[in-house]
Amino acid sequence: MKFSEELKTRGLIYDVSDPAIYDALDAGGLTFYLGADPTGDSLHVGHLSTYLVAKRLQNAGHHPILVIGGGTGLIGDPSGKNKERNLLTLEASLKNAEALTAQVKKLLPGAQVVNNYDWLKTYSMIPFLRDVGKHFNLNQMLAKDTVKRRLESGISFTEFTYQIIQSLDFLVLFQQHHCQLQIGGQDQWGNITAGLELIRKVEGAEAKAYGMVFPLVTKSDGTKFGKTADGAIWLDPEKTSPYAFYQYWVNLADDDALVMLDRFSFKPLSELASIKTAMAETPHLRHAQKAIAEELTELVHGPEGLASALSITEALFHDAFDALSLSDFKEAFAGVKAHQSPQALSLIDALVATELAPSKSQARTLIKQNAIAINGEKTQDDARVLDHKDAYHGRYIILKKGKKAYGLIDLSPSA
Repeated sequence: MKFSEELKTRGLIYDVSDPAIYDALDAGGLTFYLGADPTGDSLHVGHLSTYLVAKRLQNAGHHPILVIGGGTGLIGDPSGKNKERNLLTLEASLKNAEALTAQVKKLLPGAQVVNNYDWLKTYSMIPFLRDVGKHFNLNQMLAKDTVKRRLESGISFTEFTYQIIQSLDFLVLFQQHHCQLQIGGQDQWGNITAGLELIRKVEGAEAKAYGMVFPLVTKSDGTKFGKTADGAIWLDPEKTSPYAFYQYWVNLADDDALVMLDRFSFKPLSELASIKTAMAETPHLRHAQKAIAEELTELVHGPEGLASALSITEALFHDAFDALSLSDFKEAFAGVKAHQSPQALSLIDALVATELAPSKSQARTLIKQNAIAINGEKTQDDARVLDHKDAYHGRYIILKKGKKAYGLIDLSPSA
C-alpha cells in the first residue's frame, strides 16, 4: 500500500491544497513543517495527533522542521478560541519554547527545530507592511473561518494579524530551507492556505508548495480529546505521570479506542485488524486500549516509564502494594485524597479525613458492611487504629472503599 493510501485508510487526511501532494508523499524527500506556540511549558495529548503524523512522514523519508512559535506565541492564534488569549511576556515565551523544544526532539529525533522569533524580531513596521502586508486581501482574511467565528465576540487587530505572521513563517522556511509542505489540524486550514498564497505571490505561480490537514480528534461522548475531569493530559511526566498517562488510554471508551488505534498506533494495519477482531470477541479485555496505551506510553516516556506504569497497574489490580517503590506510590496515588498525620489515628477518623465516608457513623457502617480494606485486606474492626506498623516505606497506608475508591494516609511528619 502506498504511503498516501495508508494515511487515508487511517483517517489522517482531512483535506489537501493540491492532489499532487499524494505523489510527493509517496516519493519521499519532502521537507515539511509543523508548529506549536509556546503558550505553556509542555505539550499535551491533544498535540500528539499532529506530531505522530509528522513522525509517520519522517519514517517515510520526509524531513521535518518543527517551528516553535516564540514570536507567534506573543500574539495568539484565534483559531478554536472564543476570547483573546492572555499575552505572554517575551521571557515566558522563550522559556516555554525551550521546554517544548526538548519534548519535540524526543518525539522526532533528528528533526530540525527552529524558533520563529529569530526571524520575526528582525522586522520593523514599515518593511513588514510593505513587503508582507501588501499581499493580504482584507476581504479574504475576514472570510477565514477562524476569523468569522470571532467577529461576533470580538477580535483584536493583534490576533487578526496572526495568519499573516504564520504565513510569513511558511515563506521564510520555503526560501531558506526549501520547505514545501505545512501540516496541521483542520482548524489550521485558513492559516496554511494563507501561507501558500503568500508563497505564490512572492515567489511566483510556479512555486511548488502544499498544505495538508488532518481531522481534529474528538471523543464519542462529546468531551474534548486529551482532557479529563482533572484537566489536560500532559507529556511532561512532572505534570502527568507515566502511570496517569497510561491510564488515560486504558480507560478510553471502546469506540474511541478503535478510532485512536488507527490514528495513533504505528502497528501495521494487518495487526490492527487482529486487535479489532479480538475487541469484537472479548471487548472486556480492552485489547485496543491496552495496545495503544503501551505503545504511546513507551513512545512518550520511554521503556522505563512504560515499565513503571505497568508495574503500578498490576499492583493496584491485585492490591499488591508491597511491590510499589516510594516513587511508585507517589505516581499511583497522585490524584487520591490524602491525609497527613504524624501520629497514629483511628480507622474511623482516617475514613472521614480521606473523604471515603462523610461522617463517623457512616464510616462505622461501611466497616461493618465489609466495604473497607486496609492495604488490600478487608476489615470489619471499627476500633482499628492505624500506625507505622501498617505503613509502606514507613509512610503510606492505603484505604479502599469498594472496588475503586481510594484514600491515602501519610504518616510522615510533613507531607
